[in-house]
Amino acid sequence: MIAGLGNPGEEYEHTRHNVGFEIIDALARRNRISVERSKCKAIVGEGIIGGQRAVLCKPQTYMNLSGESVVQLCNWYKPEYDQLIVLFDDCDLPEGKVRFRAEGSAGTHNGMRSVIGLLGRQDFPRLRVGVGKKPEGWELADWVLSHYQTEADRKTQFDAFLRAADVVDDLMKNGLESAMRMANAPA
Repeated sequence: MIAGLGNPGEEYEHTRHNVGFEIIDALARRNRISVERSKCKAIVGEGIIGGQRAVLCKPQTYMNLSGESVVQLCNWYKPEYDQLIVLFDDCDLPEGKVRFRAEGSAGTHNGMRSVIGLLGRQDFPRLRVGVGKKPEGWELADWVLSHYQTEADRKTQFDAFLRAADVVDDLMKNGLESAMRMANAPA
Protein backbone atom coordinates (compact mmCIF):
# COMPACT_ATOMS: atom_id res chain seq x y z
CA MET A 1 0.00 0.00 0.00
CA ILE A 2 1.58 3.24 -1.18
CA ALA A 3 0.01 6.38 0.30
CA GLY A 4 0.97 9.78 -1.07
CA LEU A 5 0.06 12.65 1.24
CA GLY A 6 -1.39 15.88 -0.07
CA ASN A 7 -4.44 18.12 -0.15
CA PRO A 8 -7.40 17.53 -2.47
CA GLY A 9 -8.71 20.24 -4.77
CA GLU A 10 -7.50 22.23 -7.74
CA GLU A 11 -6.16 25.10 -5.60
CA TYR A 12 -3.60 22.72 -4.05
CA GLU A 13 -2.47 21.00 -7.26
CA HIS A 14 1.28 21.28 -7.85
CA THR A 15 1.99 22.91 -4.48
CA ARG A 16 4.91 21.91 -2.29
CA HIS A 17 2.61 20.09 0.15
CA ASN A 18 1.28 17.82 -2.62
CA VAL A 19 4.54 15.95 -3.25
CA GLY A 20 2.88 12.67 -2.24
CA PHE A 21 0.10 13.10 -4.80
CA GLU A 22 2.65 13.98 -7.50
CA ILE A 23 4.65 10.79 -6.87
CA ILE A 24 1.46 8.70 -6.89
CA ASP A 25 0.57 10.27 -10.25
CA ALA A 26 4.03 9.44 -11.63
CA LEU A 27 3.75 5.83 -10.41
CA ALA A 28 0.24 5.53 -11.85
CA ARG A 29 1.34 6.81 -15.28
CA ARG A 30 4.40 4.60 -15.60
CA ASN A 31 2.61 1.48 -14.31
CA ARG A 32 -0.70 2.15 -16.10
CA ILE A 33 -2.73 2.19 -12.90
CA SER A 34 -5.94 4.20 -12.85
CA VAL A 35 -6.23 6.07 -9.55
CA GLU A 36 -9.88 7.09 -9.64
CA ARG A 37 -11.89 4.90 -7.26
CA SER A 38 -13.11 6.34 -3.97
CA LYS A 39 -12.47 4.18 -0.89
CA CYS A 40 -11.75 4.87 2.78
CA LYS A 41 -11.64 8.67 2.40
CA ALA A 42 -9.10 8.31 -0.43
CA ILE A 43 -8.80 7.99 -4.17
CA VAL A 44 -7.20 4.62 -4.94
CA GLY A 45 -6.01 2.47 -7.79
CA GLU A 46 -4.85 -1.14 -7.77
CA GLY A 47 -2.30 -2.67 -10.09
CA ILE A 48 1.13 -4.22 -10.44
CA ILE A 49 4.43 -2.47 -9.69
CA GLY A 50 7.68 -4.37 -10.06
CA GLY A 51 5.81 -7.66 -10.30
CA GLN A 52 4.03 -7.06 -6.97
CA ARG A 53 0.38 -6.23 -6.31
CA ALA A 54 0.10 -2.62 -5.16
CA VAL A 55 -2.53 -0.09 -4.25
CA LEU A 56 -1.83 3.60 -4.85
CA CYS A 57 -3.67 5.91 -2.44
CA LYS A 58 -4.28 9.65 -2.29
CA PRO A 59 -6.02 10.50 1.02
CA GLN A 60 -8.72 13.13 0.55
CA THR A 61 -8.93 14.23 4.21
CA TYR A 62 -6.54 17.17 3.81
CA MET A 63 -2.97 16.90 4.99
CA ASN A 64 -3.37 17.32 8.75
CA LEU A 65 -5.97 14.54 8.91
CA SER A 66 -4.18 12.09 6.60
CA GLY A 67 -4.07 9.43 9.30
CA GLU A 68 -7.86 9.03 9.20
CA SER A 69 -7.71 7.76 5.64
CA VAL A 70 -4.46 5.81 6.00
CA VAL A 71 -5.79 3.90 9.03
CA GLN A 72 -9.02 3.03 7.20
CA LEU A 73 -7.01 1.89 4.16
CA CYS A 74 -4.73 -0.23 6.38
CA ASN A 75 -7.79 -1.81 7.99
CA TRP A 76 -9.16 -2.60 4.51
CA TYR A 77 -5.98 -3.79 2.73
CA LYS A 78 -4.15 -5.11 5.82
CA PRO A 79 -0.54 -4.45 4.71
CA GLU A 80 2.28 -5.83 6.83
CA TYR A 81 4.26 -3.18 8.74
CA ASP A 82 6.87 -2.95 5.96
CA GLN A 83 4.26 -2.98 3.15
CA LEU A 84 2.87 0.47 3.95
CA ILE A 85 4.92 3.17 2.23
CA VAL A 86 4.10 6.83 2.87
CA LEU A 87 5.25 9.57 0.46
CA PHE A 88 5.41 13.21 1.55
CA ASP A 89 7.15 16.59 1.36
CA ASP A 90 9.90 17.74 3.73
CA CYS A 91 10.80 21.38 4.25
CA ASP A 92 13.91 20.33 6.19
CA LEU A 93 15.47 18.83 3.04
CA PRO A 94 16.84 20.88 0.13
CA GLU A 95 14.53 21.22 -2.87
CA GLY A 96 14.49 18.04 -4.94
CA LYS A 97 16.41 15.90 -2.41
CA VAL A 98 14.95 12.38 -2.03
CA ARG A 99 15.27 10.45 1.23
CA PHE A 100 13.96 6.99 2.08
CA ARG A 101 13.87 5.42 5.55
CA ALA A 102 12.56 2.11 6.87
CA GLU A 103 10.97 3.84 9.88
CA GLY A 104 11.19 6.98 11.97
CA SER A 105 9.37 9.88 13.54
CA ALA A 106 7.07 12.42 11.92
CA GLY A 107 9.59 15.21 12.33
CA THR A 108 7.85 18.54 11.72
CA HIS A 109 5.29 17.11 9.27
CA ASN A 110 1.68 17.33 10.49
CA GLY A 111 0.39 14.79 7.96
CA MET A 112 2.86 12.20 9.21
CA ARG A 113 2.03 13.11 12.82
CA SER A 114 -1.58 12.24 12.01
CA VAL A 115 -0.61 8.95 10.32
CA ILE A 116 1.74 7.86 13.12
CA GLY A 117 -0.62 9.03 15.88
CA LEU A 118 -3.65 7.19 14.52
CA LEU A 119 -1.74 4.08 13.45
CA GLY A 120 -0.06 3.96 16.83
CA ARG A 121 3.27 3.02 15.29
CA GLN A 122 6.08 4.46 13.17
CA ASP A 123 7.78 1.28 11.96
CA PHE A 124 6.83 1.65 8.30
CA PRO A 125 8.86 2.92 5.31
CA ARG A 126 8.57 6.52 4.21
CA LEU A 127 9.93 8.49 1.30
CA ARG A 128 10.42 12.23 1.59
CA VAL A 129 11.11 14.79 -1.11
CA GLY A 130 12.65 18.08 -0.07
CA VAL A 131 10.80 21.30 -0.84
CA GLY A 132 13.37 23.54 0.82
CA LYS A 133 13.21 25.78 3.85
CA LYS A 134 10.68 28.58 3.93
CA PRO A 135 12.11 31.92 2.88
CA GLU A 136 12.64 34.56 5.51
CA GLY A 137 9.41 36.39 6.24
CA TRP A 138 7.17 33.51 5.13
CA GLU A 139 4.86 31.49 7.36
CA LEU A 140 5.47 27.74 7.02
CA ALA A 141 1.86 27.05 5.96
CA ASP A 142 2.11 29.69 3.21
CA TRP A 143 5.38 28.16 1.99
CA VAL A 144 4.20 24.56 1.74
CA LEU A 145 0.89 25.62 0.14
CA SER A 146 2.63 27.79 -2.45
CA HIS A 147 3.31 26.86 -6.06
CA TYR A 148 6.80 26.58 -7.52
CA GLN A 149 7.95 30.02 -8.56
CA THR A 150 10.25 29.35 -11.52
CA GLU A 151 10.62 26.89 -14.37
CA ALA A 152 13.88 25.71 -12.77
CA ASP A 153 12.04 24.99 -9.48
CA ARG A 154 9.34 23.07 -11.36
CA LYS A 155 11.97 21.01 -13.20
CA THR A 156 13.90 20.26 -9.99
CA GLN A 157 10.75 19.01 -8.32
CA PHE A 158 9.49 17.06 -11.36
CA ASP A 159 12.87 15.30 -11.58
CA ALA A 160 12.59 14.51 -7.85
CA PHE A 161 9.12 13.01 -8.35
CA LEU A 162 10.49 10.74 -11.08
CA ARG A 163 13.45 9.75 -8.90
CA ALA A 164 11.09 9.02 -6.01
CA ALA A 165 8.95 6.86 -8.33
CA ASP A 166 12.15 5.04 -9.37
CA VAL A 167 12.86 4.32 -5.70
CA VAL A 168 9.35 2.90 -5.16
CA ASP A 169 9.73 0.77 -8.30
CA ASP A 170 13.07 -0.51 -6.98
CA LEU A 171 11.53 -1.21 -3.58
CA MET A 172 8.83 -3.32 -5.21
CA LYS A 173 11.34 -5.22 -7.37
CA ASN A 174 14.41 -5.52 -5.14
CA GLY A 175 13.38 -4.80 -1.56
CA LEU A 176 14.01 -2.29 1.18
CA GLU A 177 17.81 -2.28 1.29
CA SER A 178 18.14 -1.72 -2.44
CA ALA A 179 15.59 1.11 -2.40
CA MET A 180 17.38 2.78 0.52
CA ARG A 181 20.72 2.63 -1.32
CA MET A 182 19.13 4.10 -4.45
CA ALA A 183 17.30 6.90 -2.67
CA ASN A 184 20.06 7.93 -0.35
CA ALA A 185 22.92 7.83 -2.87
CA PRO A 186 24.11 11.15 -4.27
CA ALA A 187 21.99 12.17 -7.25
